[in-house]
Amino acid sequence: MSMPGGFEMVIIVLIILLLFGAKRIPELARGLGQGIQEFRKASDDIKKEIDKGKEDIQESTKYTEKEPAEKN
Repeated sequence: MSMPGGFEMVIIVLIILLLFGAKRIPELARGLGQGIQEFRKASDDIKKEIDKGKEDIQESTKYTEKEPAEKN
């Protein structure tokens, strides 16, 4: 399935104008922007948590690997 072309985009915009009216569109766009911003923030937070977990695992395995070698 491909992206809609120029004519299809015009039709979609006209339908949105008819359904919501010109006054509601800025409110809808603002709400959509805030939703996208919150999603990106949550996604970044999850990525940071995963990276922190990886670092913690690497540090714990680093100390575990050194201990047996020092006992010999």
